[in-house]
Amino acid sequence: MSFRSPLINVMVAAARKAARGLVRDFGEVEQLQVSRKGPADFVSQADLKAERSLVADLSKARPAVGFLLEEGGETIGEDPKYRWIIDPLDGTTNFLHGIPHFAISIGFEKEGEMIAGVVFDPIHDELFWAEKGKGAYVNDRRLRVAGRRELREAVVATGITHLGRPEPDRFIRELSHLMVEVAGVRRSGSAALDLAYVAAGRYDGYWERNISPWDMAAGILLVREAGGLVTDLAGGSKLFETGNVLASNDVLHRPLLQYVGDKASYPVMTQATGPGLLPHVP
Repeated sequence: MSFRSPLINVMVAAARKAARGLVRDFGEVEQLQVSRKGPADFVSQADLKAERSLVADLSKARPAVGFLLEEGGETIGEDPKYRWIIDPLDGTTNFLHGIPHFAISIGFEKEGEMIAGVVFDPIHDELFWAEKGKGAYVNDRRLRVAGRRELREAVVATGITHLGRPEPDRFIRELSHLMVEVAGVRRSGSAALDLAYVAAGRYDGYWERNISPWDMAAGILLVREAGGLVTDLAGGSKLFETGNVLASNDVLHRPLLQYVGDKASYPVMTQATGPGLLPHVP
């Protein structure tokens, strides 16, 4: 049986309370799909309600701590060494379309380092949590990253560039280059859960570009406490600054960087090859 610290207990209680409202709202989304206006405004309000709930409960527990929020921006607390980094609904597009794969993500940062994290998937009642130096867990089961050592055995996750996101051509090159080397590529629509699944050994790796700190804050610690590596796509530590992330075990990290990292090289795309038909470059 795992032992949760008072800090983790506060984070878990806040996540579970906010999740009750999200689950109720998610139950309404299917009914709204048929309306002309659609459920987008409704989901935005669900997101904001969850954020307000989280801020209220965490502020009550740690009144001197500031926030970095997806919707509400950044507030500096009386004790600037600490900061909550929160995504109240990671997987908004899934939620909007009635797809039951989304999560609440809460990270707790001290002097620029993640020291506690919670990712809660309320639909499947999976609570991923970690505290620095104390391991990572799902509910009460200890997590370890997968032990696979070959890319050809690996299933990796990513986030596909979409409307409003930059660098579609780069993503197509990365994907074309990597997908013929691995057992499978998945796109789930929630960065927080992708990182949690790497920590749980369900995915062997995950990479994405141009995401926000609140998408990955808690997940970074989950992977590290499960024995994995998390870097930016240059192999460094500037994840929040660049918005780029790669997570895996220690064996697969370098091979993955060679395919999707900043220094990866690709064949020139021609009319004859085209996207998805790139020749293999060893």
